[in-house]
Amino acid sequence: MTQRHDIVIVGGGAGGIATAASLLKRAPKLDIAIVEPRDTHYYQPGWTMVGGGIFEPDVTARPMASVMPKGAQWIKAAVSTFQPENNEVTLDTGRTIGYRALVVAPGNCLDWDAIPGLRQTLGKNGVTSNYGYDSAPYTWELVQRLREGVALFTQPPMPIKCAGAPQKAMYLSCDAWEERGVLKNIQVKFHNAGAALFGVKDYVPALMDYVRRYGIDLQFESTLIGVDGPAKRATFREKAGEVTRDFDMIHVTPPQRALGFVADSPIADANGYVEVDQVTLQHVRHANIFALGDGGSTPNAKTAAAARKQAPIVAVNLLAMLEGQTPVAGYDGYGSCPLTVEKGRIVLAEFGYGGKLLPSFPKWLIDGTKPQKLSWLLKSEALPWVYWNGMLKGHEWLVKPQPVDAVRNAAQ
Repeated sequence: MTQRHDIVIVGGGAGGIATAASLLKRAPKLDIAIVEPRDTHYYQPGWTMVGGGIFEPDVTARPMASVMPKGAQWIKAAVSTFQPENNEVTLDTGRTIGYRALVVAPGNCLDWDAIPGLRQTLGKNGVTSNYGYDSAPYTWELVQRLREGVALFTQPPMPIKCAGAPQKAMYLSCDAWEERGVLKNIQVKFHNAGAALFGVKDYVPALMDYVRRYGIDLQFESTLIGVDGPAKRATFREKAGEVTRDFDMIHVTPPQRALGFVADSPIADANGYVEVDQVTLQHVRHANIFALGDGGSTPNAKTAAAARKQAPIVAVNLLAMLEGQTPVAGYDGYGSCPLTVEKGRIVLAEFGYGGKLLPSFPKWLIDGTKPQKLSWLLKSEALPWVYWNGMLKGHEWLVKPQPVDAVRNAAQ
């Protein structure tokens, strides 16, 4: 017999937990089930700070049971298939779960295997990544150990989680080397598959100041396609063809894609992501399905800050749908990327669809286009607390849902 719930949420990450908490704040009697196979919930934005020697790894992880909202049922399994025509999902255990409304927030896939040789050498031979809980501490270990040589940092084609994270690792590493007086002995190269340092031009001047300060060699339209850890050699695809470079340390950002069980389902778009309206976050073909976070098709920056803004919007629009109404709240594409340009200063990039600047604070308090100490305190002290004690508990500080018409009109 099919188990049924008012709402089924796929994914117990930032987006799924925050949406469940926002729903239960508004309607405590809702029957909500969260489908999530993992035992541990991670604060992924903290891994940059782990790699920079600022945070200890364990402060970014908590038991999944501890973040599950009271009133929600945790189904410890994974979704295998979606049957939207029957309002059902099938789990990897073979069970079928029915719903009145479905929220899909499974994240995306870090495709370590897309780069030959990477998985086998990650965490050793000077090959590291802040995109993994287990490998981020190795970044700081390498930074402390390196005194001379070549340090490579890579960024794959979009879309990726937090487009600024590859740079954050580089800047914090350079700052540590500068402080120790060894930066002059280290060649730092940034291999970026894209054609620009950052996608929103307003933040580029401040970042370029640090590129010059640290003596970073920018290599645009350069995509990592192979790693030989034991030989300490990395191969890149560039305009002129393939080039291979030696390294003493390489920080790799893995290519990313939609998760297979989503991409192969009837709710996905051509790129494999859950196909939703970019303003309402409601599925374009199935009115009782919503998606948010890294697994959705919205063309915003894939950050935890985006999920924090999206969660209450999904909550109010889903509840409106259950009442037979059209969506009432709109998402403006907001995402935030606190770019850690040195220990103690951050360029706080906040922007929405089309690169429109969407600052949370008045310019006299925080000018996001300039490196500031207050932005560092926000990243290092305030945001982790807000994540665990606000976002995951349904508190919507600075992210109250805005009327859908106002958001659409502002975009025109």
